[in-house]
Amino acid sequence: MINFKSRESSRALPAVQVVALIDVLFVLLSFFMSMFIHLNFESQLGISVPQASSSIEAKEAFQEIVINILRDGTTVINEKSFSPAALEALLIKTAQIYPGQSVVVRADEKTYHEFVVRVLDACAKAKIWNISFATTKEK
Repeated sequence: MINFKSRESSRALPAVQVVALIDVLFVLLSFFMSMFIHLNFESQLGISVPQASSSIEAKEAFQEIVINILRDGTTVINEKSFSPAALEALLIKTAQIYPGQSVVVRADEKTYHEFVVRVLDACAKAKIWNISFATTKEK
């Protein structure tokens, strides 16, 4: 007769703790998601900002408003288009809640000056004076 009893020399195979790996993966995923949301600098696709030789890379201010101006004059904030009146109302309301609000204007290099002045006028009516213009560094 054959003896099927386990021997002392045979050991159990090592097991992989999948639950611990899932926990570590979840922590890493939540870390990278929170950092992406915190450090996300809005960049509207299709806008190529002009180059400047004396540009300095500025640190991103907390909760700054990034106003994208497309070639046709469309004003976009957080992927939403705004009319000039709606933009002005948004900036006035924001400036009342957050005094010292900063704004970054990202205009396409082919945008007419008229559209940029319209945004600057809305900022002036809202009493927002901390305005920056986005450029790229010349190569």
